[in-house]
Amino acid sequence: MAKTWLITGTSTGLGRLLTERLLERGDRVIATLRRKGSLDDLLALHGDRLQILTFDVTDTPTMRDAVSQAFTTFGRVDVVVSNAGYGLFGAAEEASDEQIERQIATNLTGSIQFLRAVLPHLREQGGGRIVQVSSEGGQIAYPSFSLYHATKWGIEGFVESVAKEVSPFGIDFIIAEPGPTATHFAEGLDRTPTTPIYEDTPAGDLRRALASGDLAIKGDAGNTVDAIINITDMPNPPLRITLGSTAYDSISNALKERLESLEAYKEVALSADRDETRR
Repeated sequence: MAKTWLITGTSTGLGRLLTERLLERGDRVIATLRRKGSLDDLLALHGDRLQILTFDVTDTPTMRDAVSQAFTTFGRVDVVVSNAGYGLFGAAEEASDEQIERQIATNLTGSIQFLRAVLPHLREQGGGRIVQVSSEGGQIAYPSFSLYHATKWGIEGFVESVAKEVSPFGIDFIIAEPGPTATHFAEGLDRTPTTPIYEDTPAGDLRRALASGDLAIKGDAGNTVDAIINITDMPNPPLRITLGSTAYDSISNALKERLESLEAYKEVALSADRDETRR
C-alpha cells in the first residue's frame, strides 16, 4: 500500500535520493527545500505524487504554515523525515558567532521546531512515524566538528525524550545514524577561518586529510537510503539504526569505552548518594 512521506532537505544528498527511491516505488512525497527548481525533473516525471514546498527550517512561522498545508493537501502523512542540515568544520574557537548560530539554528533548533510542528497533526490523525536523520556524529566526536556534534548529540537527546512523550498517541521515532557516505556533504561544509595554532593538532590533521581526499568513505548513498526505507517499513523498528561499517565500528568502540569508564568509577558514582541510601 502506497505511503505518504514528508521529507525536509531534499535538494541534494540523502534527501534527494530518498525522494527518488520512494517515488519510483509508487509512494507519495511532500518534499521541502530552500530554493525552487531542484526537483523540477522529478515533478515532471511523477506529477501529483510529488508536492514541493519551499521553506527554510530556520523560518519557524513559514515552516509551520507549510507543514499544515502538507497535511491538509494529502489528508494523512505516514512518515515524516527530518533530514535538513549541514556541517560546520573547524576548531571551536575558530568559528565566528554567526557560524555557530547558523549551525545550531539549522541542525538543532530547526529540527526541533519542525518536529514540534508535525506532532499535533500526527496526533490528530491517530499516529505516524518520524525518522530523524542524525549521524554517527550523534554518538561519537571528531576534532573540528565540535559544533556539528553539539547539534547531533542534542537532537538525539531531544528525540529520545519526545519518543517517550508521544508513544501513547501511536507516534514512534527512528534515529538514523549514517557514517561517512559518498554524498555532497563535504562540498557543503561551512568552513571556519584557519589559524596556525591548530596546524599541529588533531584538528589540523583532520583538516589536511579532508583537503587531500585521504579519508576513507565506505558508505554508499543508495544502500544507505534503501536501509532507511527498509527499517521504516518494519512494524516495530528500533529507536536507533547505525548505517555503514565505519559508523558501526566507531559507535561500538565509543560505547564500550564509555561503559568501561562508567564501571571503573562505579565507587565514585555511588559515593555521591546520601549516606543512608548507599549500597
